[in-house]
Amino acid sequence: MKLNQFKTWAALGMGCLLSSSVWALEVNGPLVQGAWVPLKVEPNSTIEFENRRLTADPQGLALIAFSRDAKPKLNLTVTLPNGTKQQHELSVVQRDYLIQRIDGLPSRHVTPDEATLKKIRADGEKAAQARKLDLRMPYFQNGFDWPAEGWITGVYGSQRILNGHARAPHMGLDIASKTGTPIYAPASGQITLAESMELSGNTVFIDHGYGLRSSFMHLEDMLVKEGEVVERGQLVATMGATGRATGPHLHWGMSWFNVRLDPALIFELPRDLIRGDKIVSNQVVFDETQARN
Repeated sequence: MKLNQFKTWAALGMGCLLSSSVWALEVNGPLVQGAWVPLKVEPNSTIEFENRRLTADPQGLALIAFSRDAKPKLNLTVTLPNGTKQQHELSVVQRDYLIQRIDGLPSRHVTPDEATLKKIRADGEKAAQARKLDLRMPYFQNGFDWPAEGWITGVYGSQRILNGHARAPHMGLDIASKTGTPIYAPASGQITLAESMELSGNTVFIDHGYGLRSSFMHLEDMLVKEGEVVERGQLVATMGATGRATGPHLHWGMSWFNVRLDPALIFELPRDLIRGDKIVSNQVVFDETQARN
């Protein structure tokens, strides 16, 4: 499925506005499960979407995102500063997801004992708090790169079967290479988490602003500290196999607040990524042999 960037305009309440201006909802990006998109509306408008209330900034900028299982039709409400409400229905492209089986994991990471479970819950709370942040710095506007070189070994949305047990879907992209492979910030942002965790191992969150963030997991070394501001392309970590991992790789997740997203959708790719594709020199080298099977 090719996901081209596009722009959608929807006229807002021409007859309801108090001035002769016509404000429009501008949506820049693919309306597809797992994607995030910037919106432009009248400055300081309020946006209600998927049980979340947002306020556009003084330039009219805000972000929304679509979960892995977002429904085909979603409603968005914009309330202009003069109180006028506008309703919009968004059509969301549906996706098919793979099933991935992983064996050989330590049993405490698949069926944890009470002590391990307690640590997992505490880790989850730290991550949840970091995902609540709404930094009003639009770091994401300066663009994104691939954070590391290596083979694609896991893709977003796939149903995970761990040691024969069905578990939650894989909410990110796995890039595998040797231990110590450099990992760079895909975009500028602020470090909002740098912790050693039970399942995700050494973990770093880079907040790109407006609820959008990258999460790097299973790291060998964390080279940044919480509160630090990093630039796109800055070395932030090295690849490892800490936490629940069978070998060295980077799990690159993205989220909009607590909504997990697909990092690959940032890039205009001719098809979905599959196991066997490779990231080299900030480009995807597609495994066409596997794609034909």
